[in-house]
Amino acid sequence: MASARVANYAVPSPSHAAVNKLYDLLPELAQLERLIKAGQGRLDVRTVAQVHVAPYCLPLLVLGLGSADPEAPLVGFFGGVHGLERVGTQVVLTFLHNILNRLRWDHMLEQQLQHVRLVFMPLVNPGGMLQRRRANPAGIDLMRNAPLDAVEDVPFLLGGHRIGNWLPWYRGEAGHAMQLEAEALCHVVEEEIAGRQQAIMLDCHSGFGMRDRIWFPLAGSRVPIDSVGEIYTLKMLFDQAYPHHRYVFEPQSHQYLTHGDLWDHLYLRARKVQPDQLFLPLTLEMGSWTWVRKNPRQLLSRLGAFNPLAPHRQQRVMRTHLAFMEFLTRVACSGDRWLAGDQRDLKHRRDAMNLWYRDGTR
Repeated sequence: MASARVANYAVPSPSHAAVNKLYDLLPELAQLERLIKAGQGRLDVRTVAQVHVAPYCLPLLVLGLGSADPEAPLVGFFGGVHGLERVGTQVVLTFLHNILNRLRWDHMLEQQLQHVRLVFMPLVNPGGMLQRRRANPAGIDLMRNAPLDAVEDVPFLLGGHRIGNWLPWYRGEAGHAMQLEAEALCHVVEEEIAGRQQAIMLDCHSGFGMRDRIWFPLAGSRVPIDSVGEIYTLKMLFDQAYPHHRYVFEPQSHQYLTHGDLWDHLYLRARKVQPDQLFLPLTLEMGSWTWVRKNPRQLLSRLGAFNPLAPHRQQRVMRTHLAFMEFLTRVACSGDRWLAGDQRDLKHRRDAMNLWYRDGTR
């Protein structure tokens, strides 16, 4: 595997003081750099773009691990699309830390990684995270920035708008190219899934509801996606393996509709390019209202509505999601078992329709 390549983070000619200040403001970047160094010889690392936030030049880093076979199943982990939701980045980094440390002694994990490729993009919006804002430095919500419109009515503002970047959930101007960060994420996903028969993505967010949720497309329509049966199978397998989990599996459209969702965009494009490919983009939406309910004073902090601030709650969150992330890596290696059988696929699609779309609009 390729050796890690670590980018320069501050320009020009960063001093130790400048780098240390950046690490104080953006500790997730410091943690990511430490993991890159710890994974030398195992990780392939590339900088796919750079975001300029004076006086810094922040890299968009992508880390790969596991099989070099271009047809091997793929699992991708993404975080930090919204700069205020630092916990998403932290969960991805925690999982990567877990894997790198286990590889020192875990022979079974070593064998598993010979059959699956893992990709990590933990910090999609470093500029927004540095500035403590949901949007990127241009004021654009990256998860409303894809060039597609919802086919049904969306909530005012929340569903994405073009009024101006002084309001949250701004999509950007009509007809303009996607933002650099959104383009980078899409490029990484499409490059990685090309030619593969199976790919699962997990994008880690926070800020909605009292329960942790696993969302799947579509966000711009209540129409079921073609892969709803496979997602139901995935849910059923996780229910069986972890019967006491607290996740709610559901289409994002059950909660609200949006314009410009990146995963809708990628899913629909993938269906056109490789219609026989199983591409399952999932979103982990951590229920931050629980943290606020237990400590309402968190609302006085800009980050408090989206992140656990108490150390013991943060530690609990870092532990909670490792099982699901590990489950995805294992199930990706076993597609020959859980995907086999046309009759079962038809039954699971019917079961999925009964569970999620019984009223005809869901």
